Amino acid sequence: MSNLIAKNPVAKHNYTIIDTLEAGIALTGTEIKSIRNGKVNLKDSYVNIKNGEAYIYGMHISPYEHGNIFNKDPLRDRKVLLNKRELNKLYGQIKQKGFSLIPISLYFKRNFVKIELGIGKGKNLYDKRQEIAKKDAETKIRRTLKENNL
Repeated sequence: MSNLIAKNPVAKHNYTIIDTLEAGIALTGTEIKSIRNGKVNLKDSYVNIKNGEAYIYGMHISPYEHGNIFNKDPLRDRKVLLNKRELNKLYGQIKQKGFSLIPISLYFKRNFVKIELGIGKGKNLYDKRQEIAKKDAETKIRRTLKENNL
């Protein structure tokens, strides 16, 4: 990854990521300008395959301030650019029970906006609790080691 624009903060908390994949997104000029300003949110977004094409839903790109009539709807569906083989592979994987296609991060690669997609299996509540408890234990250990070294 080169220049990170945005990360999905809840992707790794709500899902166990099994596989990742890089894809492009079809965007308009004012959306690119708004993304360059960092005005994008991936929090509630997801990807679905419909009629042999992948679309990202719920990705919020704020309207560009100087865009006037050329601005698009901030929550519009955007096409994810994948080839046929990748689409067929993903379609087979996400049709299994409990699997979803989640955007993990958005970044620039050269002059193109790329999105990192993850095939994830939804975590249960007890899995999330275990993860939080594990992180708390690690921070306590680090804190005590730091105090003992001083």
